Amino acid sequence: MCLVFVCDKEEKVLGKHVAPGVCPYCGGMVQAIDVESQWRFCFLPLCFKTKTKYYCTICTKRLEVF
Repeated sequence: MCLVFVCDKEEKVLGKHVAPGVCPYCGGMVQAIDVESQWRFCFLPLCFKTKTKYYCTICTKRLEVF
């Protein structure tokens, strides 16, 4: 019996740029990264999503925007 994973998630960085504001933890600059994620089932694409993730350039923490 063989068990194979048929679902896959691939993330691709589209671009990086400086975001306004400072990190609340260390006061460093905030960097915005545009990421495209693609879910696949048996090599067939199911869903494309583009998100913007925010990171601090000094302490490398991921920041949440509310």
